[in-house]
Amino acid sequence: MEKSRILYAEDDQTIAFLIQDSLENYYEINHYSDGKSALQAFNSQTFDICLLDIMMPEMNGFDLAQSIRQKNSEIPIIFISAKALKEDRIKGLKIGADDYLVKPFSIEELILKIEVFLKRSKKSESHPQKYKVGKYNFDPKNYTLQASENKITLTQRESELLLYFILHKNTVLKRQDILKAVWGDDDYFMGRSLDVFISRLRKVFADEQNIIIENLHGIGFRFSEK
Repeated sequence: MEKSRILYAEDDQTIAFLIQDSLENYYEINHYSDGKSALQAFNSQTFDICLLDIMMPEMNGFDLAQSIRQKNSEIPIIFISAKALKEDRIKGLKIGADDYLVKPFSIEELILKIEVFLKRSKKSESHPQKYKVGKYNFDPKNYTLQASENKITLTQRESELLLYFILHKNTVLKRQDILKAVWGDDDYFMGRSLDVFISRLRKVFADEQNIIIENLHGIGFRFSEK
C-alpha cells in the first residue's frame, strides 16, 4: 500500500531527525530545513499533509502556511512549534491551519493527529453530496460555497464544521459534542479553536440574514436557516 506523503518543514536538525526516524516507517516524509525550500517543494510535488515549524530561516511557518493555502485550500496543515503563546496558536488557526502542537509533544500524539486528518481527507473524497445553504451550493468534497459567480473556498476544518452544522440544523449542539465530532477532542485549546472557526463561518454568511449561528451561553451553538 502506498504511503501518505508528508511535507515536513523544520530547521532544528536534531528534532527533524527524531521525527523523521519515528515517522518514516508509516509515511513518506520529505524534510526541508527552511520555509523557502519547503514552498518550492510544495509547488512542484504532491503531498497529503504538511507539518510546519514556525521559526525558520528564509520564510517562517506562518508565511509558508499562507502560501500553501493560496494554492491548496484542502491539504491538512499542522503547526509544530515551541511558540506556546495563545496569540501564536490563534494566529496559526486564522491563517488556515487545522491544528497546532506545542513542543515538546509525544510522537504518539503526532501520529494520532496525522491519522485523523488523513482519514478525514479520504472520507471527504468519498462523499460528494452537495447541500443548499442560503444562496450558496455547498460542496464538502471540494470545500467550496458557490453562488452564481461568487465562489468561496473554505479550509478543511471550516468545511467539516459547516457540514456538521448542516447535518444538525436547527438543533441545540453542545460544545463538547461539536469538538469531539470535528476535532476529535474537547480540551480547552480545542474549545478556543472552535470559537475562531465559528467566527470565520459567521463572516462567510454575514450577508445571509436567514443563516444564524446562535451562541447558547454555557451550552453550545445552534445553526439555523429560516
